Amino acid sequence: MDKLPKIGIPIVIIAIALIIFIAKSTVTIESGEAGVLFETFGNGVVTDEPPLSEGFHLVAPWNKVFVYEVRQQEVSEKMQVLSSNGLEIKLDASVWFQPLYSKLGSLHQEKGVDYVARVLQPAVRSAARSVVGRYTPEQLYSSKRDAIQEEIYDETKEILKDQFVQLNEILVRDVTLPPTIKDAIERKLRQEQESLEYEFRIEKAEKEAERQRIEAQGKADANQILSTSLTDKILQDKGIEATIKLSESQNSKVIVIGSGDKGLPIILGNQ
Repeated sequence: MDKLPKIGIPIVIIAIALIIFIAKSTVTIESGEAGVLFETFGNGVVTDEPPLSEGFHLVAPWNKVFVYEVRQQEVSEKMQVLSSNGLEIKLDASVWFQPLYSKLGSLHQEKGVDYVARVLQPAVRSAARSVVGRYTPEQLYSSKRDAIQEEIYDETKEILKDQFVQLNEILVRDVTLPPTIKDAIERKLRQEQESLEYEFRIEKAEKEAERQRIEAQGKADANQILSTSLTDKILQDKGIEATIKLSESQNSKVIVIGSGDKGLPIILGNQ
């Protein structure tokens, strides 16, 4: 009975050591993540093999695994940059990115786990300063927002070309101008719209006047042609034709032949 405690103590020690060994030797990579292996007694960061994928892994307890999120991520950037004429512009943008999976070991070795602050954000800020500095506040406020968004994306992607980071998209959410500049631009835009509306009204009035002139000229020409073509003989013949048609009507009437102007009949009746 006295020997049991002495035998039990080594067993407990071995069991504890075994638990610690297993805990240090197992790594679980969650969904959307990947692991970079660091071999303490080897060559350090493993860069010539694919990173550890999702799932359960056994590693030597003296080695380390650095876990990275490899799905698409978003970082928001609020920057103060200068326009082409030196005015301060506030830019609010979202950056969609993810680490380059096949180069995750190199990313860890050269940039580290804080690569977003070391590489991505400086690249976006540098590109934004370069692009916005080519435009005036008026262009940034109105028609060039989509253009600067695309240009910032292109320049940032070029900077990140050899930095093991995949840039997916840059979205410019807001461009804020100094209040005085913004008010001046809005007044100018309103004046331009009013001027365009005034020009449209003038053009419309001129077209309507031209239409009425053409219509009046057409009527005048038609009357001139008609008046020159009507003779007394034609009018008399037309009157006779009208008299014949009226005499054939079922309505009661009295026709006085030769009593009207130019000898045309006068038609009397109750209709």
